[in-house]
Amino acid sequence: MGDDHTSARPLRADARRNRERVLQIAQEALASDGLTISFDEIARRAGFGVGTVYRHFPTKEALFEAVLLGRIERFVADARAQSTAEDAGKAFFGWFSRVVEQASANQALCDMLESGSGMTFRPGSTLEDDFADALGRLLARAQRAGVVRRDLAAADVLDLLRGCLAAERRARARPGAVRMAAVICDGMRAKAD
Repeated sequence: MGDDHTSARPLRADARRNRERVLQIAQEALASDGLTISFDEIARRAGFGVGTVYRHFPTKEALFEAVLLGRIERFVADARAQSTAEDAGKAFFGWFSRVVEQASANQALCDMLESGSGMTFRPGSTLEDDFADALGRLLARAQRAGVVRRDLAAADVLDLLRGCLAAERRARARPGAVRMAAVICDGMRAKAD
């Protein structure tokens, strides 16, 4: 993964501080500006020359991977952990709401979840596949428990999640905004016959 610094020797203290500063600034810049932010702009905001950024992260993708993939991996791990929860409905709706709450505050996470690009995880698999699989397991359990509509497929829920992220970002700009995740979750609930 891009967050690993592969070197025969450990980084000097100043290089380690520079790397951490680049990661911190990149995380802030990606959250506010999304995936369109440039290396030059990240270097400028960090107070470094662009060479310092390239020394630690040879490509823009490597830097973005170091900042973003860990966040998405945590969403996957959370979904997997919730897949054995006693209350399948609470696990599903809680996970969906947490992803929306956390990701909607970060434009780059929204961009990555929207496009799936850059979510390469390991050979033969992608983090996008792992994310969809973990979501699908939560969904299937909640549907078997009768709390989520049976006519929803995992791809539908992923599309609803993506749309909810965009709506949530816009709603946060309004005073007294309605929580979009709650509205979407209500729409996914199984209706009493």
